[in-house]
Amino acid sequence: MKHCVLEDAVETLSEAGRRAPKLFGIPTGIEGLDEMFYTAKEEGERVRRVPLGGIPSLAVVNLTGVSDTGKSLMAEQFSVKQASLGYGVCFVTVESPSPFVAAGLRERARAMGIKWEEIENSVILIDAASNSVLREDVQTLLNTLEYAIEQYGTKSVIIDSVTGLYEAKEVLARSVVRKLFNFMKKRYQTAIFVSQKRSGHEELTAEAAGGYAVSHIVDCSIVLSKELIMSRYAANLYRKPLGSVVRLIRIDGCRMCGHDTRTHIFEITETGLVKIGPALEELAGGEK
Repeated sequence: MKHCVLEDAVETLSEAGRRAPKLFGIPTGIEGLDEMFYTAKEEGERVRRVPLGGIPSLAVVNLTGVSDTGKSLMAEQFSVKQASLGYGVCFVTVESPSPFVAAGLRERARAMGIKWEEIENSVILIDAASNSVLREDVQTLLNTLEYAIEQYGTKSVIIDSVTGLYEAKEVLARSVVRKLFNFMKKRYQTAIFVSQKRSGHEELTAEAAGGYAVSHIVDCSIVLSKELIMSRYAANLYRKPLGSVVRLIRIDGCRMCGHDTRTHIFEITETGLVKIGPALEELAGGEK
């Protein structure tokens, strides 16, 4: 059997390095999250850690967790923040029809102190929730995304949720996610893939319905979980009363830059904003 040789797939590190994109932070609009990503800076013979100031540029991020952990809120905050800075965002809604997503984005903007007029023309909605062809045919979705990116010059893509694109056909999850990942890389888009976790999986891992596919392919995974406080020990640890809910966040890996490896507590405010709090080890040690 003859095998072809793909010469254009072979290059030196120097050649690839000349095409490597610059690493910088993309602000998320989520208090406390941007400081959890780091880069290294040389100072003489020493190297010190410096906050990146956001998720890595051009990264494809898997944002995963069980229901009611704040995934969609975080995706909306990111969209509003980027739009407020003048960057186009393409928001693919798979779960909720576009008018309801628009209502959520309006609320997030109001809570963040950002005027609706500043963002309403910078967020482009693709309604896969109301269009089964977009959900079931990946190529049609990619073609639609390419049109939106070229027509509106977007810099970021949100898919909420990517799990809905392989619903009831998880055997295709890796194929679907790989196609989406490669598309984002070729179009130089920073992307957030929201994915739904099964409640039966370990809460602070990226393991999920299709999570195997997402976490193994993407550049970074952020895992959210929640816990009901039912013991005095937990109440003392989290400094919360019995019966309250505690939400936790952990960066489960990022191959594009350094990151905080600790588990942090976070809250959803009364106005519907996610705010990252201290690491659990700081709570356990009595630090503020």
